[in-house]
Amino acid sequence: MRVVLKEAKTPKPKKCKNPVCGISFPPQRLGQAVCSPKCGLAIKGVNQEKARKSLAQIERREIKVRKEKLKSRADHLREAQAAVNEYVRLRDVHLPCISCDSMPSDHDLITGSRWDAGHYRSVGACPELRFEPLNIHRQCVRCNRNLSGNAVEYRIRLVKRIGADKVDWLEGPHPARKYTVDEIKTINADYRALTRELKGAAA
Repeated sequence: MRVVLKEAKTPKPKKCKNPVCGISFPPQRLGQAVCSPKCGLAIKGVNQEKARKSLAQIERREIKVRKEKLKSRADHLREAQAAVNEYVRLRDVHLPCISCDSMPSDHDLITGSRWDAGHYRSVGACPELRFEPLNIHRQCVRCNRNLSGNAVEYRIRLVKRIGADKVDWLEGPHPARKYTVDEIKTINADYRALTRELKGAAA
């Protein structure tokens, strides 16, 4: 019986990874990236820098994961509230304060200073509405902090802005709600996405 031996395939030429060289060469082993030891030494520093950056990225990701695991439910609530508040301030950027009709100056529009996201029904009084956008509007620091929300004037302007029926709904009874950590994370991600959309539209 005659045995026919298959000829070994000739490897396809590769371009040397040394940018100074760049010649095509037939690789002699799997994963060979350079045509010669000389070229390998020439790009040693480049490879080491890439490896260092890659390890640094991995380390940053691992640190982020560890930090995420250490976060309490209260930490997640604060982050989600910050995301909702940022969205509200940007949504209402061209509207006056919900309680006193003061308008932002050009400087305020650029820096975002002097403005809060004020709740009509406070988080303490109605935690189930803490993330409800109808319940949160851009409010000057004076009304929100110095005047404890300036609630009477807030309501007058809120009726004009969203309608009496929606204000009645806000003031009505609401079932108690205990957000899970996963729900809070979703709220955080959703509002950050909405903020990016608004920023993109304004650009």
